[in-house]
Amino acid sequence: MKALVTYYSDTGNTKKVAEAIYEGISEAKKDIMPLNEVDGVDEYDVLFCGFPVQAHSVPGKAAAFIKKLPEGTNIAFFATHGSLRGGELAIAAFYEATQLASPLNVLGTFGCRGQVKGSIIEALMKNVEHKPWAQEAQSAAGHPDQGDLEDAKAFADAMITKVRKL
Repeated sequence: MKALVTYYSDTGNTKKVAEAIYEGISEAKKDIMPLNEVDGVDEYDVLFCGFPVQAHSVPGKAAAFIKKLPEGTNIAFFATHGSLRGGELAIAAFYEATQLASPLNVLGTFGCRGQVKGSIIEALMKNVEHKPWAQEAQSAAGHPDQGDLEDAKAFADAMITKVRKL
């Protein structure tokens, strides 16, 4: 069994979660690298693909990567976001990711909070439409925290177990 943990990260939040997922993969050969360094995935039995949720969507760089993956690829998505876990905006991004991955075998998703850049919160606080989300995002300071990272490790283990049963 061989696993690849790959990610796109703007602020370092998604990279931290990627590293936790990498640590959580046991009893398998594994690699970790940013999306822009991936040069083929045929040798891997499973991919963990991470991205920051941006405007309740998958960022363009991650979407382009997902669209290029070979049909039937086993993939597990993970993302960081300023919303509360299980929030509507994060769910919308995972829905988009699974739609982009329709010819792939999506194994599962994992999302956790990530600290949002202060400049983004500041800009959104000035917009009445986005102010409630910006206020919610302020409470994501300090995330991903140790609990988030432990949950990411458990997610990795669960996805590896799932692949072994396929």
